[in-house]
Amino acid sequence: MLGPLEVEVDGAFRTPTAPKNRQVLALLLLSPGRVVPIESFIEELWDADPPASAVTTTQTYMYQLRKILHGDDGRREPVLLTRAPGYLLRVQQGQTDVELFDRFAGQGRAMLAAGEVQRAAERLRQALALWRGPVAMPDVSCGPLLQAHLAALEERRIRVLYERIQADLMLGRYADLVAELRRLVAERPLDEWLHCRLMAALYGLGRRGEALAAYQQARDVLQEQLGLDPSAALRRMQRLVLAGLPLDAAPASSLVS
Repeated sequence: MLGPLEVEVDGAFRTPTAPKNRQVLALLLLSPGRVVPIESFIEELWDADPPASAVTTTQTYMYQLRKILHGDDGRREPVLLTRAPGYLLRVQQGQTDVELFDRFAGQGRAMLAAGEVQRAAERLRQALALWRGPVAMPDVSCGPLLQAHLAALEERRIRVLYERIQADLMLGRYADLVAELRRLVAERPLDEWLHCRLMAALYGLGRRGEALAAYQQARDVLQEQLGLDPSAALRRMQRLVLAGLPLDAAPASSLVS
């Protein structure tokens, strides 16, 4: 799911091709082991304008999904179950890449909090490596519920990315970070957190002038697009660079939060 939709059952790929079946399956996969009410499928598929046949049509999609997931021989243990008031996709723990991502992210976050920065960086990288593209399920049509699920998932990805960047900064991996941070700043020009870390990475490499230029770039973008001055954290970083102080002299709120 952290990329194009793929479903593997007993070593064989069983990803449905019909758009509505993929949409229904995606909603089930984002709630593994939990009952999804039939009303949720109807809202996802038709939003506020369901047809009179919405319940029957949804049941047809479930029938088609069962044939795809269970096979034709009837010997495979069913994974798509009818459970009032809707349907449940039965999966074992860790079978979905979203579950693995959340597990690795939580472990990395705990390691970072415990001061195990090297291990944290490695585990956070493991979490991010599960993504097989820049967005989750780009090949699935999304109604209101899937859009909300995927927006929340993207927020979790960004948080883990920032935690990994922070761990790398704490480990002094400035050279590896500069190119990545320049790309991220170009993609998210209003994100002051990224601008601050780019300044820190440049300054850590001794590129003081470039760090100050990065501050000016952030200031210009914020003023032009939002009419705002840089945040207190960015201004503190500028003062640190101007004064030639070591990075560890920056307040925790500037470099660690």
